[in-house]
Amino acid sequence: MSQTLKPLLPGSTLGVLGGGQLGRMWAHVAQRMGYNTAVLDPDAHSPAGLVSHHHIHTDYLNAAGLKQLAAVCQAVTTEFENVPADALAQLAATLPVSPAASAVAVAQDRASEKAHFVKCGVPVAPHAVIDTAEQLAAVTDDLLPGILKTSRMGYDGKGQLRVSTRDELTAGWVKLGHVPCVLEKMLPLASECSVIVARGRDGAMVNLPMQRNLHRDGILALTEVFAGNVPDALASQAITAAKAVAQELGYVGVLCVEFFVLADGSLVVNEIAPRPHNSGHYSQDACDVSQFELQVRTMADLPLTQPRLHSPAIMLNLLGDLWFKKLGSEPNSLRPNLLQVEPVWQQVLALPGTHLHLYGKREARVGRKMGHLNITAASPEAARAVAQQAAAILGIAAF
Repeated sequence: MSQTLKPLLPGSTLGVLGGGQLGRMWAHVAQRMGYNTAVLDPDAHSPAGLVSHHHIHTDYLNAAGLKQLAAVCQAVTTEFENVPADALAQLAATLPVSPAASAVAVAQDRASEKAHFVKCGVPVAPHAVIDTAEQLAAVTDDLLPGILKTSRMGYDGKGQLRVSTRDELTAGWVKLGHVPCVLEKMLPLASECSVIVARGRDGAMVNLPMQRNLHRDGILALTEVFAGNVPDALASQAITAAKAVAQELGYVGVLCVEFFVLADGSLVVNEIAPRPHNSGHYSQDACDVSQFELQVRTMADLPLTQPRLHSPAIMLNLLGDLWFKKLGSEPNSLRPNLLQVEPVWQQVLALPGTHLHLYGKREARVGRKMGHLNITAASPEAARAVAQQAAAILGIAAF
C-alpha cells in the first residue's frame, strides 16, 4: 500500500558510506539537483570525498564518525555492498537509511542471497551451502563441475574457484581457508545480463532497460543496451524477477540484479548488488533519468519516473591496464617492463557519441577501475562501430 511521503528538498544534505567512484558520480548528481553531500570514508583522497561538501575520514564503524555523519545529514545511503551492515543499522536509529541494513546483509552473504531468491520464486542455479566438513562431504555429484564461491567478501571474480571433481572441491575449500562457501553447478551460459530497479519508501518501483554484459577475468568489460538486444519475453521475465527480489526485501534504493542466460534460452539469477552498478553507467548519457538520479530520488523521497532509453548505448570499462605500455621483458624474467602513459583521450573523444567518465583516482593500477566510456548513437550498429574504434585506440581487446 502506497504512502504519502514528505520529500527532502534541495538544500538538504545527503550522505553516503563509501568514497569510491559510485559515490563520486552520485555526489555530482545530488549537487546538480541542489543537495549538499557528505561522505564517510577512511581514505583522505577518496574520489567521492574530494568532490563533497563534507568528508569524514573515519572507519565505517567508528562511533564518532557515524555520529558526525548523522549530525550533518538528513538521509544516508551506501555506495558499495561491503560497508558493515551494522554501520547502516546504527545510522538508521536517527535518520532514514536506504537501503536498510537487513537488505545489505542479504547481499553480503551468498547463502542468504540464494535463500532469498528461492523464497521469491525466481530461478536460481542448483547449489549447495558449505559451512562445515560434513556439508562438504554431503555435496552431491550432480553439482560438479561447479564454481566454489566464498559466502562473503567476493566480488569481481575474487573468492571463486572452478572445481570439476570431488578432490578439486575439497582442495578448493582448503585453499579458500575453510570459510563458508556456496557451490554452484556450472551451467552452459549464452550471455550475462542485468536489470537495475529503484524502489521508493512508498513502494513505487521503476527500472532501467535490461542490460547485456560481457565480463573478462570476472570484471565487467562492456555493457550494451538497445531495443531488441535481448528477446522481449526474456527481458520481461528478468524485470519481473528483479522487482520480486526488491519487493520481498522491502528494498529502498537502487538495486542491481544480475542474471545468466543459459544456452537453452532460460534465465537464472546470479547475484544482487545493493547500489548503483557498473552495468548501469550507460544511463548517464543514454537515459533521461540515470541510475544515480534514481538513487538521489529514493533517498529524498522524490517521485520515481520510469527512465526512458533515448539512444542505443555501449559502455566500456576503463581499467588501469590502459595506463601502462609493455616495453618487453627483463632478461631471465617473465615480468614485462611497463611504462606508465596517459591514454590518448583526444583520439577517443574525436569519435562521435563518446562520453568520457574518469573517477579522479590518483594512481592507476592494473585491474583497477579508473573510469568508463559511454558511447551513444542513432543505431546499435553505429554504437558498436564507434565502440570498436575506441577499443582499438585504447588497446582494449576486441569484442
